[in-house]
Amino acid sequence: MTFDPTTLRYNDAGLIPVIAQDVASGAVLMLAWMNGDAVARTLETGRVTYWSRSRQAFWVKGETSGHVQELVDLRIDCDRDSLLAVVRQTGPACHTNRAVCFYTAVRDGAEVELMAPEAP
Repeated sequence: MTFDPTTLRYNDAGLIPVIAQDVASGAVLMLAWMNGDAVARTLETGRVTYWSRSRQAFWVKGETSGHVQELVDLRIDCDRDSLLAVVRQTGPACHTNRAVCFYTAVRDGAEVELMAPEAP
């Protein structure tokens, strides 16, 4: 069966959430958004391409930072309304220079920082 990005269930803005997961560690790296063209570009190039809601433009992960996400596998959830990008991550995934974007936990009613930024 051939994959057709138009069969995914996008929100009213034409976007679908994508979770990036590290293939080596299994860590959840980040959550971002794709439109149909970003899905197609990711599959064509093997470089994960998101849609930046703030810039209203494509965003190839690592294009400026060098912290590249190489696509290993793209998975569709059961409702076809979210994606899991299994990636080979080079460098930190978060723009704060942390390994992952989920570096803050809520414990006993307080926010706890789980990791510091990596040295540049």
